[in-house]
Amino acid sequence: MFACLIAFPSAAHASVAHVVQPGETLWSIAAANNLTTRTVAAFNGISEDAHVVLGSTVMVPTVSEGAVALQRTGATAVAPAPSSSAAPAPLGAYTVRPGDTLSALAANSGVSVSAMAAMNGLDPNGVLPAGTVIKLPSGAPAPPRSSEPAPAQKVVPAAAPVPTPTRVSASTVQSTAAANGVPASLAAAIAWQESGFNNAMVSGANARGVMQVTPGAWNYVQAISGRRLDPNSASDNVSAGVLYLKNLLQQTGGDQNAAIAAYYQGLGSVRSRGMFDDTRHYVANVQALRARFGG
Repeated sequence: MFACLIAFPSAAHASVAHVVQPGETLWSIAAANNLTTRTVAAFNGISEDAHVVLGSTVMVPTVSEGAVALQRTGATAVAPAPSSSAAPAPLGAYTVRPGDTLSALAANSGVSVSAMAAMNGLDPNGVLPAGTVIKLPSGAPAPPRSSEPAPAQKVVPAAAPVPTPTRVSASTVQSTAAANGVPASLAAAIAWQESGFNNAMVSGANARGVMQVTPGAWNYVQAISGRRLDPNSASDNVSAGVLYLKNLLQQTGGDQNAAIAAYYQGLGSVRSRGMFDDTRHYVANVQALRARFGG
């Protein structure tokens, strides 16, 4: 079943009670709130190696409350990391410079204007403001203006899915994956690698939410699944990513490394060009993360 969505509290004294769901650990609860296990353990007065009991309540502190708890116990905070090494940057990330046009960017990338627009949720006939974050095809040549400084003000195209200030738990991703025949640890590892379970995340490649779904992928998933997804829902963002991953697993004959690579680089690019070095790094990170989620 789906676990509770955990909204990260912002008030100075706004810890929230979280009821432990099936499959959750102290680590997964901390990770879902972008906290370290040590911080949550210190705030609750328990060991960071403690096993949480199904149905029991764990108090989730704010960052400031957690820091006070760590100081009280003499511990030091260690920032949570999505993997054993830094995650590779999203492929095809580009910020529009003054003078760029959608038609020129599409031509430089070797795709049609309509394809570029569909990928990014843009109006093919509309104005492309400087600062807009867009996804270029993986492996496309750098645009002519890419050496110019990027605008400080970033513009996110108004398209689905919509980033929302919500975090989900690992068990939410795992249960969605299991319900759709996708390895639960694989989906959870990708979600953690992509966003740390944060639905507010928007990448420099115009990917959004927990599973970092681009507008083009969002529309593709709805077309192949025949299901209407709520663009404002964090759980539906998870569903979209899981359904996309399921489709990639089917198209790669169940080859999980190939499906992971395709999730990051794009299936067509992997088939025509092989895995880029960044892609191999991404695959290794995801496979290493699976151990944290029971895989």
